[in-house]
Amino acid sequence: MKKITVIGGGTGAYVVLSGLKDEKIDLGVIVNMTDSGGSTGRLRDQLGVLPPGDLRQCLVALSDAPDLWRRLFLYRFESGDFAGHNFGNIFLSALEKVSTNYYEVIQTVSYVLKTKGDVIPVTINKTHLCVEYKNGKILKGEGYIDDNIKENSKIIRAFLEPKIQSNPRAIKRLKESDLIIISPGDLYTSIIPILLVDRVAKTISKSRAKIVYIMNLMTKKGQTTHYKASDHLDELKSYLGREPDWVVINNGEVPKNIVNWYHDHLEESVINNLTLSKNKIIQADIVDRAITIQNKADMLTRSILRHNSFALSRVIMNIIQNKLK
Repeated sequence: MKKITVIGGGTGAYVVLSGLKDEKIDLGVIVNMTDSGGSTGRLRDQLGVLPPGDLRQCLVALSDAPDLWRRLFLYRFESGDFAGHNFGNIFLSALEKVSTNYYEVIQTVSYVLKTKGDVIPVTINKTHLCVEYKNGKILKGEGYIDDNIKENSKIIRAFLEPKIQSNPRAIKRLKESDLIIISPGDLYTSIIPILLVDRVAKTISKSRAKIVYIMNLMTKKGQTTHYKASDHLDELKSYLGREPDWVVINNGEVPKNIVNWYHDHLEESVINNLTLSKNKIIQADIVDRAITIQNKADMLTRSILRHNSFALSRVIMNIIQNKLK
């Protein structure tokens, strides 16, 4: 059975995992641990816990529990003192307070949600993502970076403060993997933070595993404004230290009303200008044309466009079955 490891966090990893969880593969995910916005940020600040949000989404994505349990862990309070908080985030934070270690937290939630696959935090140490812009500005905290939507200056460097050790289980998983999937997600606040953790990028770059990179559908204002596919790939390679074996990029049409919504938010479709050899570029219609409705209790502005998890899983399974030796 092939060992497939997803790298990412949030919605991007959720979509990939949801599509793959019932396939006959050894599936795992290494999760970003620098989130500091919204409900997660409030819990980090007030309770001193590790960020639960990305872990929660990955655990739910791989859940084989009844739908009620899945909906419970995705439920967001709309009023009162808990307004904006997600139940699953609170549950994970409370578990951290009463558990002897963070592995016990993951094990307990995995048991409750009947998770199919390994959910592994990239680190179990507390840290914050920082970025430096071309104009000299430095921001600390993923939440602040995400909120800096009017920034016109380009990000020239991302780093962690403080520097932290990687989770040994994450390193072991990467070394044993047959395929590493870099999920869609915000390049600077979801993917690169994982690569910044000690030993992670080096382990991936030296790994025997093949790497597939799933290109984002849209740019991100204040972070990847006007980035084309080659810009995303070049920036990824600069932190990863290795070129992916395949890049999956959407060639399906995005509905006009969705394009207009993004245009109003100063974002646009990622243009495919890749010059890699044809056998490295996998083009497919992998866009979900249904608009994702914003939860009115959510304090953060979310993307309304997603990859289609079923279409994406077909592309990935084709790679696993036909391109992996």
